[in-house]
Amino acid sequence: MYYSDLFGVSKKNKLKYYLIHKPYKVLSQFTDEDGNPGLGTLYDLPKDVYPVGRLDLDSEGLLILSNDKSLNNKLLNPSNNHTRTYWVEVEGKPSVDALEKFSMGLEINLKGKKYHTKKATIKSINPEVSDREPPVNVSKHPERSWLEVSLTEGKNRQVRKMTAAIRHPTLRLIRVSIEDLSVFPLNSGEITQISQGAIYKKLRLL
Repeated sequence: MYYSDLFGVSKKNKLKYYLIHKPYKVLSQFTDEDGNPGLGTLYDLPKDVYPVGRLDLDSEGLLILSNDKSLNNKLLNPSNNHTRTYWVEVEGKPSVDALEKFSMGLEINLKGKKYHTKKATIKSINPEVSDREPPVNVSKHPERSWLEVSLTEGKNRQVRKMTAAIRHPTLRLIRVSIEDLSVFPLNSGEITQISQGAIYKKLRLL
């Protein structure tokens, strides 16, 4: 489904940029795999367009699609320190001490090796969020809370490993923004096209 063209896209520009709100249990690739649907199931896009970065199968939220290879290099280069912000629903309610430990960096396991994460920002929030499909099992997880987490790095399943390290496992994870580029007002599964100038400005690449 296509959202309205919010940003005044030039049809003459061969470089194309799309934002999607990736749903839960959809792969960050166009092909289906292991019984899980890929992006090609939801969107009919030019064949030269690919995801810039990725979100885990169990994660939701902002995903950029483009045929701009330079954008991929700029956005995924860890030296650029792009801030990524997530809304994270966790089991239980973390204490002030737990949030402080999270913000100062934690030791997690990456590919069998210990890794100490960079400093992050984290705070408790109470967002208005639509239920996902299927929803979190509230009978199994009766006490839950939401956190807003901002990182400048994106290791594999990092947020989930960090919440687990403070003993509050992630139940739901939504990437809401990269720098000033927000997933809103898109709802789950929706897509919009954006101009090169707008996306570069919001990602602070200009």
